[in-house]
Amino acid sequence: MLPALDNLIHALSKLPGFGKRSAERAALALVRRPETLLDTLAQALQEAREQICICTQCGAFTEHDADPCPLCTRTDRNDHQICVVEDPADIYTIEAAGAFRGRYHVLAGKLSPGRQTGTSELRIAALIHRVRSEGVKEVLLALSTDLDGDATASYIAEKLRDDKVTLTRLAFGLPCGSGIAYADSLTLKRAIQGRQRVTDVEEEG
Repeated sequence: MLPALDNLIHALSKLPGFGKRSAERAALALVRRPETLLDTLAQALQEAREQICICTQCGAFTEHDADPCPLCTRTDRNDHQICVVEDPADIYTIEAAGAFRGRYHVLAGKLSPGRQTGTSELRIAALIHRVRSEGVKEVLLALSTDLDGDATASYIAEKLRDDKVTLTRLAFGLPCGSGIAYADSLTLKRAIQGRQRVTDVEEEG
């Protein structure tokens, strides 16, 4: 294998969803069409490297000449609500749902002893500062429902215990189009605990 091609395959294999075989196929496709694929990708990567950064306020992706990011500066957002997420990509998912109109705060991960991720590695202190300085009334914890996500949510709740702020989490339940037979016990338990009145569900629909 040519060293340059091997380096390209190795770099692509580090991307999410790319195994060794898929990285190899992608690399070969790129070098087969250098003008239309390889050069375009190289230019896009260079532009991303030079222009994209992390918003100094919320932690989302933005550009150097748009910091704070548009979601932080738009005047039609609710300043009294902050949705806390683990990763900037989570913001795009929530925005696509169109159900949240407040601000965001990215933790850049979650507490995880196994991965040696502690409070100093996360943007928890910045979250506490924003809550206390921006007049936030509700903090929506849109975190994973695994043990690390629960531990992170509990830690944030403890830090904000004496603040006059409402803490909420995303509702737990069964995925749309799924059935009880396919649900694990923890999901089913949380769905039962978070059950709604039938009239409330009809009103939402």
